[in-house]
Amino acid sequence: MVDPHSKPATSLFSLARSLWRNRQLIVQMTRREVVSRYKGSVMGLAWSFFNPVFMLVVYTFVFSEIFKSRWGGAGGDDSKTQFAVLLFVGMIVLNLFNEVLNRAPGLIISNVNYVKKVVFPVEILPVIAMGAALFHGLISMGVLLTAFLIFNGYLHWTVILAPLVLLPMVVLTLGISWMLASLGVYLRDVGQTIGIITTVLMFLAPIFYPITAVPEQFRPYIMANPLTFIIDQAREVLIWGRLPDWSGLGVYALLATLIAWAGYAWFQRTRKGFADVL
Repeated sequence: MVDPHSKPATSLFSLARSLWRNRQLIVQMTRREVVSRYKGSVMGLAWSFFNPVFMLVVYTFVFSEIFKSRWGGAGGDDSKTQFAVLLFVGMIVLNLFNEVLNRAPGLIISNVNYVKKVVFPVEILPVIAMGAALFHGLISMGVLLTAFLIFNGYLHWTVILAPLVLLPMVVLTLGISWMLASLGVYLRDVGQTIGIITTVLMFLAPIFYPITAVPEQFRPYIMANPLTFIIDQAREVLIWGRLPDWSGLGVYALLATLIAWAGYAWFQRTRKGFADVL
C-alpha cells in the first residue's frame, strides 16, 4: 500500500532506483509470466519457437507464391522470399509494441492483490509485461536471422546493432504503458480503445509496404507513427546491412525518455487512488 500522505517519487532517478532495487523480482516474475502462458500445454515453451516459425512460413508462402509480392527495389534485392523477411521484421517490431500496450490497461485490474493486500512495487508490472514481450521478440528475432541465413547464406554484421535500434521504442512503450495502466483503473473503456488504436497504427506503418509506396502527401502521417522509424531502422541493420540513422535514433530516444518520464510520473501521482477504485 502507498502512504496517502507521502509525496510520490516521480523522478527518473527514483524510477531507475526502483528498477534496480527490484531487479530480481522483475526477473522472477517475468520468467513466471513467460512460463505461465504455456502452462498445461504439451509442448510448453517450445510454442514460443514454433509460433514465429509457422508465421514466417505462412508469410513466405502467401506473399511469394500467391501474391507474387516484391518490395520494390529497396536495397537492390528483390528475391521471392525477401518480401516475407521484410514483412517479418515489421511484425516483430509491431508485436513487441502491441503486446505490451494491449495488456497495459488491465495490468493493475488483473493484479488487485498486489495493490490492496501487500507492499508491492506496482510500477514494475509494465516492466514485467515488457520483459515477457522481449522474450518472445528475441525468439522471433532468432527465427528471422536463421531464415535470412538460409535464404541468403550470410548475415550482416550490423545485426548486432538491432538492440540499440529497438531500445528507444522499448522506452517509449514503457512510458505509454505506465500511463495506460493507470488510466485503465479509472476508465475501463481504455482497454477497448487501445485495441482499435494499435490496429490503426499497424496499417499506418510500413509493415506490408515500403514507405516509398505511400503517396507523397500522405507520408508525413506515416512518419508520425512511432512504429515507422523503428521498423525502417530495424530493416536497415537486419536486412540491408547498413548503419542506422544515429541522429534520428538520438532524437527518438530523447523523446521516448521524456514520454517515459511523463508516463511514470503520471502513474506515481495517480496510484494512491488505485485501492479505493478497485
